[in-house]
Amino acid sequence: MTYTTEWIEQIMVIRLEGDLIGGFSTQTMLDEVNEKITEGTRLCAVDIEQVRYMNSTGIDVLITLLTKFRNKGGEIVIINPSEQVKKLLIITKLNAIFHLAVSTEEAVEVLKSSV
Repeated sequence: MTYTTEWIEQIMVIRLEGDLIGGFSTQTMLDEVNEKITEGTRLCAVDIEQVRYMNSTGIDVLITLLTKFRNKGGEIVIINPSEQVKKLLIITKLNAIFHLAVSTEEAVEVLKSSV
């Protein structure tokens, strides 16, 4: 998995690509998120449109992100999950706790209205 980060209106946008199955780059991303949360970041959008596959470790990564942001009074939105990932979120009932958006613009609007 690879990732990039960008900022839109004080919202951290993380774009993931490849297989979300854990590993070094996942830990690097989580470390960067921890640093940004410490600096005051409270809103995050995670674009998983380019994630081909996600296993239980990948689910744990999303839950970890959600927990970190919500524990600090923040929020997270998942952007454009593939059909396979959507099914996984439904099966695990995580679709009930994650906000889903079809675009970055929609995610930004949802996050701006959450504060």
